[in-house]
Amino acid sequence: MLTTRFKKLAPGLGALALLLAVHLPAVAQPPAPDPWRIAADKIDPTSYYGVTVANGMLGIVSSPEPFKVKSVVLAGAYDQYGRGRVSNFLNSFNLLNMYLEVDGRRLSGKDATNFQQELDMQRASLTTTFDYQDRATIRYTYYALRHLPFTVLLDVSITAKKDLNLGAASIMETPDALREAQNYYNEIDRPHVTLSLLSSVAQSPTGKMQLCASNTFLFEEGHGQEPKVIHEMWDSNMHLMKFSKALKAGQTYSYAVAGSSITSAHHADPLNEAERLTIFARLEGKERLLAFHAKAWQELWKSDIQIEGDAQAQQDVRSMLYHLYSFSRAGTDFSPSPMGLSGLGYNGHVFWDTDIWMFPALLVLHPEIAKSMVEYRFRRLEAAQRNAFAHGYQGAMYPWESADSGVEETPVWALSGPFEHHISACVALAAWQYYCVTQDKEWLREKGYPILSATADFWASRVERNGPGRYDIKNVVAADEWAENVDNNAFTNAAAQVNLRNATAAAKVLGRRANPDWLHVAQNIPILKMPDGTTQEHATYKGEGIKQGDVNLLAYPLGVITEPAQIRKDLAYYETRVPNEGTPAMTQAIFALLYSRLGDAGKAAHFFRDAYEPNLLPPFRVIAETKGGTNPYFATGAGGVLQAVLMGFGGLDITPAGLVQRKATLPTGWKSVRITGVGVERKTYSVTR
Repeated sequence: MLTTRFKKLAPGLGALALLLAVHLPAVAQPPAPDPWRIAADKIDPTSYYGVTVANGMLGIVSSPEPFKVKSVVLAGAYDQYGRGRVSNFLNSFNLLNMYLEVDGRRLSGKDATNFQQELDMQRASLTTTFDYQDRATIRYTYYALRHLPFTVLLDVSITAKKDLNLGAASIMETPDALREAQNYYNEIDRPHVTLSLLSSVAQSPTGKMQLCASNTFLFEEGHGQEPKVIHEMWDSNMHLMKFSKALKAGQTYSYAVAGSSITSAHHADPLNEAERLTIFARLEGKERLLAFHAKAWQELWKSDIQIEGDAQAQQDVRSMLYHLYSFSRAGTDFSPSPMGLSGLGYNGHVFWDTDIWMFPALLVLHPEIAKSMVEYRFRRLEAAQRNAFAHGYQGAMYPWESADSGVEETPVWALSGPFEHHISACVALAAWQYYCVTQDKEWLREKGYPILSATADFWASRVERNGPGRYDIKNVVAADEWAENVDNNAFTNAAAQVNLRNATAAAKVLGRRANPDWLHVAQNIPILKMPDGTTQEHATYKGEGIKQGDVNLLAYPLGVITEPAQIRKDLAYYETRVPNEGTPAMTQAIFALLYSRLGDAGKAAHFFRDAYEPNLLPPFRVIAETKGGTNPYFATGAGGVLQAVLMGFGGLDITPAGLVQRKATLPTGWKSVRITGVGVERKTYSVTR
C-alpha cells in the first residue's frame, strides 16, 4: 500500500519516502496470548463474568471484589425451591470469603490499586494481586484441590511496605436459600498443633438435605508461635475467626485457609465429615496439599491439544479443556449440567448437553472421566423405565432434564419434558461410544447393554407402524427446539435408528440374540427429503430459522448421512437458517467439523471462530450460551468446539473397532494440531498442513 501511494508523489520525493519507509521502526505487535494463563488487569466490576476454579465436585466462582467469592457450587446438591417446582442446584456455604485490616482499616475494592487476577489453567488456580496505598502488596490464590473432592484452599501473602498491624479474618456465610443454620467453633489442642475449626450446618429449603462446611487457618509458624485465633458470632447466618499480626517493612507474611463442604447427599454424617476433611487438610499442610493438587492436574494435562499457528485458538481451546476437566471427575456417578460448576444455571440439570456435546471430547481424552457420565445414566435406568411406563411405552425413556433422582425435572411450562424424546437415543449413543473407545466388554455386559437394549425397546414401542418406510415418530420436540410437537424430526428419527442398530451390534458383541424387531424398526423409520434433495428437518418444515443444529447432526455424530455431496447440500441449506443471535453455541462447531472433513479449510476456520468468539465475555474469555448472552460458563458450547478440533481438524473417529484417524483438514491459518493422551492407550495423533 505504501509503494502504490508513493508512486504518485513528485519525482525524487517518492524515492525519499520509500527510503524513509524502509527505515521506519516496525509497529509493536501485542504479545501472543499465553497458552496456559488468562490474565485480567483491566477489571470492570460492572462487566465482569467470573471464572471458576473447580475439581469436578466443588466449584469456586470468582468475584471482582477483593477477598470475595461469588459462589460455591457443589455437584449433586439439589432441592426443590424457587422457580419451576423442580429440583434445583444449591449454593453451598461460602467458606472462603475473608477480610483484611491494615492498622485498623478494613480494605475494600476502593482501596485496591493495580488490581489483577490471573487464571493458571495448568495448575487450576486463580490468583488476585493488588496494592494498598503505599502500605502493602496483597496476593491470594484459590484452589479447588483436585485430589480432595470436597476440599478447597486459599493461600494468602501480604508484603508490608511499611511497618503495619495486620488483621485477617475467615468468614463463613450461609446462602440465602438455606434455613435453620447452626454455627460452631472448636479448638482442638495437641502437643504439636492447635486446630481452630469454624463450622456451619443448615437445612436445604425443603429440609430433605443437610449442607455442611468447615474451615481452618494454616499458619507457617511453629506450634506456640502461631497467632491467637478469636471467634466472633455476628448472626445465625454469618460467623468468623480472626487473628492479628505486626509486620515490619519489607516482611512478607503468609497464611492459608483450608475448608471442606459436603452434604447428606454425599455422606451420611456430613457435619462431622466436613470437620474431619478439614482436619485432614490442616495436618497434611499447605505444601503437601499443593503438591498433590499439582500432580493430579499434571496427569490430567497429559491429555492435551497443542495448536501451532494460532496462539489465541490455543489459549481458548485449552480454556475449554480446563473447564470440562474442572466440571467433571472420575470415580463418581455425577454428570455436568450445561453450566458445569460455574453457577446455578439450568438448575444444574443434566440434558443431552452432556451425552452429545461434552461427553465425546472427554471420552477421547479421559475415558475414566467419561465413565462417570455413563454411570450417572446407568444408575438412573430404573427411573427411565418408570418414565416409559407412565407414558405408555416399553423400555426406558430418559427424562429431558435430570437431577439427582433421575425422574423428569423439566418445569411443566416447558414442552421439552414430555416431548423431547431424542434424549433417550443420546444416552444410548454415549453408552455405545464408551464401549467403542474402551472395548470393555465386561462394562458393556453389565451396564452398557442394559441401557442400549432398554432404549431400543422404547423406540420399538414409540414408533407408529404405518407400513414399509413409514414407522413414524410423531409429536416430538426436535433437537431444533423451536420446532415443537412436529412429526418425523430428522435428528430424532435418525438417532432412534442408530440406537436400534447399536443395540443390535452390542448384542452381537456379547454373543446374545438381539431382538429382530430392532433392526426391522430401524429400517422403516423415515428420513424425509425436500423436493431438491435437501434433508428435511421435520414433516412440516418450510425453511424457517432454526435454534440449533438438527439435520447436520445426521452426518456427525450420528453417521447416518455419509455421502459428501449430501452433507455439503445440507450444510449449504441450514447454515443460512441459524440467526446471528439468540441461539446456543453448538451448531457452528458442527459446521466447522463437517467442513473440515469435506476439505474446506476456509469454512472450517470461519465456523470454528463463529462457534465461540462472539460468545466470549470479559475479563477471562468465558463462553456464554448465546452471542450477546450473559450466562457463562457454557460447557456445552466448549464441548462442541472441542469436538470440532478433535474429530474435525484432528481427524479422530469413534468406530466399533476403536478410535481411528481419518483424513482431516486444518482450518486456514493453522500449521498443525497435536492431540496427546488419547484413549485408553494414551496415544498421540498429529495433523500437519
